[in-house]
Amino acid sequence: MHLFLLTALTMCAFAANSILNRLAVESGASDPASFAVVRVLCGALVLCALVVPRGGTLRVFDRRRVIGAGSLSLYMVGFSVAYLSLDAGLGALILFAVVQISMFLAGTLTGAIPTFRQVAGAAIAMAGLAWVLWPGAEVRVDPTGAALMVAAGVGWAAYSIAGRSEPDALAGTASNFVVALPVTAGILVAGAPAWHLTWAGLGLAAVSGGMTSGLGYALWYRLLPQLAPAVAAVVQLSVPVIAIIAGVALLGEQLSLRLMAGAGLVLGGIALAVVRVRRR
Repeated sequence: MHLFLLTALTMCAFAANSILNRLAVESGASDPASFAVVRVLCGALVLCALVVPRGGTLRVFDRRRVIGAGSLSLYMVGFSVAYLSLDAGLGALILFAVVQISMFLAGTLTGAIPTFRQVAGAAIAMAGLAWVLWPGAEVRVDPTGAALMVAAGVGWAAYSIAGRSEPDALAGTASNFVVALPVTAGILVAGAPAWHLTWAGLGLAAVSGGMTSGLGYALWYRLLPQLAPAVAAVVQLSVPVIAIIAGVALLGEQLSLRLMAGAGLVLGGIALAVVRVRRR
């Protein structure tokens, strides 16, 4: 039960990132690139403030940073730039589909072969997510945006897989953010057509970076060694559903029968993949 509650809390933190991003970008308080840079900066500052006073060490030159920080930068850059040309629902579908495939494949290659229940649960949950997020017929798929979102999905999957071998979740996450900051900022500064950041956007990005990203990612790294790769992949399908439900509750968005049915499929698929059946 303890692991379940912490995992649910982590998924809520991930969903909160989506809500904060939408509030900032869709309201015009920030552009995606500015939001991403401030997000990584604030995450690095908060995590360092937690690690250094307790005598922790930032291992920025550790070889784990090649995968940890590199994949975090790939995710941040790909995610931020892809949404400039992709529909939000389609982008989420591409992202989570790639994460599923990548983590299932990585688990299989390392000997953690998914069970039939896990594969079936992932398929049901992904079908429910597709039902909720599938864009209308008028949506055009931009090849560049889709490729960037695929890269973001691979980056997040690699970041999650790397967390399984991180000896200190908090210090490891802090080190990843510190190393990823100049890489992410450099790429986005060079590629952003224009910068726009209001005080409201700065505040939303700071909360996203320091709280729901920094602390949320550190908690994720702490939980990953206790989760099978397939389970870690499947539970993340709940994030878009949580974000949509939060949008209904907090932003006044419309609740539809399609959303309720799709959410039921997602949660049912996750339950099928995660819950173990005890044999008598």
